[in-house]
Amino acid sequence: MTVFVKICGLCDAADVAAAVKAGANAVGFVFADSVRRVTPQQARSAALDLPDDVQRVAVMRHPSKEQCRAVLEEFEPDVVQADADDFAGLDIPDNIERWPVIREGAAAMDLPDVFLYEGSNSGRGETVDWASAARFARRGRMILAGGLGPENVVTAIRTTRPWGVDVSSGVESSHGRKDHELIQRFVRAVRAAEKEL
Repeated sequence: MTVFVKICGLCDAADVAAAVKAGANAVGFVFADSVRRVTPQQARSAALDLPDDVQRVAVMRHPSKEQCRAVLEEFEPDVVQADADDFAGLDIPDNIERWPVIREGAAAMDLPDVFLYEGSNSGRGETVDWASAARFARRGRMILAGGLGPENVVTAIRTTRPWGVDVSSGVESSHGRKDHELIQRFVRAVRAAEKEL
């Protein structure tokens, strides 16, 4: 089984190149309040040379319709990631995938084909309860997020058996600054772990 890898919170073309070189399947750009926040123009420029087989993910949280429209028009993502409740108020074309974020502790709900599972706060390195995550992983293609890094992602994969994993702060040398060696180490760890699945 191949584990889908998303590297999130990228800010420039060098970060994107490092993620692609490491073997990431998707790169995420944050358009919500965060030290990693970028403009749609910055994200578009950073992803200019992205290969067709690597997905561009627009990460938002409680965006207005206007904010979402600007991201869609200027960045042209393959995927929109936002809290599950956000999608009801957004107009997203059918050709763009929707990845809802299911927050830890959420009530039982119908799940889409692909979804993220993470804690109450994104991008802060908060690890979720992996036993709870494992139960969600059995219900669909779950991307595990929150507090992952090169040192614990193997255990996380063994425990939760997710469809994919998502990392941001766990591959940073300082708050908001990606470390390209840590990105390499993270993806190598994932590829080692997936051989056991």
